[in-house]
Amino acid sequence: MSTIAELMTHDHRACDHDFARAETLAAENDWQGASEALEAFAHGLNAHFDAEEQQLFPAFEAATGMTQGPTQVMRGEHVDMRAALERLRAALQARDADDFAGEAETLLIMMQQHNMKEENILYPMCDARLAHARDELCSHLSQALAVEHTS
Repeated sequence: MSTIAELMTHDHRACDHDFARAETLAAENDWQGASEALEAFAHGLNAHFDAEEQQLFPAFEAATGMTQGPTQVMRGEHVDMRAALERLRAALQARDADDFAGEAETLLIMMQQHNMKEENILYPMCDARLAHARDELCSHLSQALAVEHTS
């Protein structure tokens, strides 16, 4: 990937794929398969969030001096999505297809809104402000993200 936006957007799509697989399997009442798919999604989602929170956001904040701006908003949304993921896991453990579907819809909407902000605003800002360090940062981000989406 040549830009932060391309790399991170590609990872969003990989997470989306894992999430859709978990939804499909739960709808088919394949609880074991849904559980495995949801854990693959959770692993990828958390790796993505960790890469942003530990590498990308601090680099952006250091370059811009903005610590109370978009990265703060994204971190707050990460907290909300992690909580939604836990509710989704609970619904799956209870084998409650209706609750799972409702929680999945909530998380999907949250992710779509979040990803749009990152892909259309934050990542392009990162590419512009971090151009001097982009190749090295993309290399580090790629390594952090490569662990996920392997199942």
